Amino acid sequence: MGMTGSVFSRRTLLTAATLAALGVRPAAHAAATCSALLDRSFPRLQDEKPQPLCQYAGRVLLVVNTASYCGFTPQYRALETLYDRYKDKGLVVLGFPSNDFSQEPGSSKEIADFCENTFGVRFPMFAKSRVVGAERNALYADLARMTGQSPAWNFHKYLVARDGTSVASFGTRVDPLDKTFVAQVEKLLEAR
Repeated sequence: MGMTGSVFSRRTLLTAATLAALGVRPAAHAAATCSALLDRSFPRLQDEKPQPLCQYAGRVLLVVNTASYCGFTPQYRALETLYDRYKDKGLVVLGFPSNDFSQEPGSSKEIADFCENTFGVRFPMFAKSRVVGAERNALYADLARMTGQSPAWNFHKYLVARDGTSVASFGTRVDPLDKTFVAQVEKLLEAR
């Protein structure tokens, strides 16, 4: 058994190392590290393929409800700048288009084209959904419950700590590149 056991062990280690390098976690580990807040999936904006939010476990999340025809739509540029600046340190911006305030009437394809072509958005975006009211998506229901605040308008921001249990809420008028806001992001990125 010496030779067979040795080969098996090397294969097992190689497989585990390869999976880890690719960012794939074994199912038992994924369940243990994914907070209840992230334990759900949403369809990706570009192709409607389900995307598990657990893939972002352990990262700082900035969750934003977006709209293409809003006076605050230029915040896309600031969100992309923030994402680009801090993504290697663990920040992920998650965009959730919504027509709750009658400023996102387009289809997923139209929204995706607008975001990419107008603002060069590369951060993860999800299919249009409700973010307020009784039919809001489950993530937004939990974020509102955890902070006591629902979006009052487009580009409301929720900043979620790496543990997935600490959440802060920021209104529409808070610019993603505001020094005070960026300091909060940096503080969460530094925490382990």
